[in-house]
Amino acid sequence: MTAPKYARVQMGTVGEFIRGRRFTKNDVVDAGIPSIHYGEIYTSYGISATETVSQVRADLRPQLRFAKPGDVVIAAVGETAEDVGRGVAWLGSTDVAIHDDCFLFRSAVLDPRYVAHYLRTEGLIQEKDKYVARAKVKRISGSNLGRLHIPLPPMGEQQRIVRTLEAFGARIEELSQSLLAELAAREQQYQHYRSEMFGGATHE
Repeated sequence: MTAPKYARVQMGTVGEFIRGRRFTKNDVVDAGIPSIHYGEIYTSYGISATETVSQVRADLRPQLRFAKPGDVVIAAVGETAEDVGRGVAWLGSTDVAIHDDCFLFRSAVLDPRYVAHYLRTEGLIQEKDKYVARAKVKRISGSNLGRLHIPLPPMGEQQRIVRTLEAFGARIEELSQSLLAELAAREQQYQHYRSEMFGGATHE
């Protein structure tokens, strides 16, 4: 089945990119302001999130920058070019502080989960590749993120695409869990048979 062709637009023409503000590992606390660090985007988050994995000191609030529910938080730095530009749709009930090596993307015409899914597609990764600065740490600027193209279907179609992808992802996860359970059962069976082949002998 061939997907419909929709107009591709530069992301900077249908939304804005806003850079976060700096906080450090020493600012992380057990209870404080919900925050997203760039490294967490490709290690701890999936397509969307309603809770953060870390928090920073409450007294930093005046100097922080916040993503709002419905924004996409995008990593601007990473160890690999693929990690750079990956995003998570923030769907929590409160604003969330973002690190200065992140950008938030805010758009009135794009579903945040649709954007987060698209940022992981092969086509976007290939387009993004020419904009990633290659040093020991890979990096992309807000202006170059704005140059990236994204298909622009109607909002209802974006949401249908998201539902389809997430149903497919849930099925893959279900199958993965079933396979893991099956592998564990077969490993246990294998260990049992191996012991039986040696007469069930044990060392004393």
